[in-house]
Amino acid sequence: MQTALVPPSEPKPKQSMIHSRSGFMAIIAVLLIIAVLSVGAAVSFGQVAIPFSQSYRILLYHITSIQIGDIHDLSSGSFVDIIWKIRLPRVLMAMFIGAGLTLCGTIMQAAVQNPLADPYILGISSGASLGATFAILIGFGSMGLLGQTGLAFWAFAGAVGASLLVLILASAGSKMTSVKLVLAGMVINALCTAFANFIVYFANNAEGIKTVTFWTMGSLAASSWDKLPLISISVALAIFFFLLQFRVLNAMLLGDETAVTLGIHLGAYRRAYMIITALITGVMVASCGMIGFVGLIIPHLVRGLVGSDHRRLLPASVLFGAIFLIWTDVIARTIVPNVELPIGIITALIGAPMFMYMLIKKGYAFGGQS
Repeated sequence: MQTALVPPSEPKPKQSMIHSRSGFMAIIAVLLIIAVLSVGAAVSFGQVAIPFSQSYRILLYHITSIQIGDIHDLSSGSFVDIIWKIRLPRVLMAMFIGAGLTLCGTIMQAAVQNPLADPYILGISSGASLGATFAILIGFGSMGLLGQTGLAFWAFAGAVGASLLVLILASAGSKMTSVKLVLAGMVINALCTAFANFIVYFANNAEGIKTVTFWTMGSLAASSWDKLPLISISVALAIFFFLLQFRVLNAMLLGDETAVTLGIHLGAYRRAYMIITALITGVMVASCGMIGFVGLIIPHLVRGLVGSDHRRLLPASVLFGAIFLIWTDVIARTIVPNVELPIGIITALIGAPMFMYMLIKKGYAFGGQS
């Protein structure tokens, strides 16, 4: 008796703790509420403490023109200037950067089928860092592009260049594979880091070296309203695009051979996804420097809650990453009185122990593996 051939069906990634659609929608609603409340609460923290009620009233008035309380306390004064001109753009920048880094990490982990993939591991962040180091120390930082400084242009160019080199190296000699992508990324990461250190070593610019050192640790201190549009639009468009790609991302988790049977050319999609994530990473690194572990840790945490199906994983991860970086930035600027720590130090101190714990317990899931 012959067995009928069953055509391949759509990939079914590992199931989540939340099985029902209503349960997942409840999680998204809760994360959205937490994100909105976090923005309002985070602007209250800093060297000048502002009551939560005052912060929410000021934000409500400036966003919706709804007046609760004295109009003079809502429209002018030191609290208004601190919240609206300094802290709110910084908090919004943290929200979009957190969402963007988490998005890039999630996409790269699926594209290369490796739970350790993120922009730093694949050399993209190092390429952006090399470009920015070149701009700061060689003196091209004053060239403008799209309303941003030359620093943004060179970091952007470095990220794209590193991404292209990774793709070329991974494709050389034979078919591109996930293993070759990771190895190529490690090589390019080492090369970009070496060249950046070479520039720093021979640079005769003490102030520039100090700027590079602080910048490579990550900081949101330079956030402003004029820098926010490029970041917000870039990250929002990338999120929208990848939300429409969940079927391809799910197929990537099953491997190249299975994807071929589903009629999906993974090589072309990998190249496209790598270029897009490189563009987003370059923009983010140019704005706030290098912030590690966000794109590596957050997707693992969220997979344990909603599973590996990217239809659920992407929106939940983006919201979780945004909330995480908002509060990480609050810690960075308040944990030491009168001193602001680079946010990359805080993310590393939080992310490294969490990742070690997950490695020891093997409590994370990737595709159909655990």
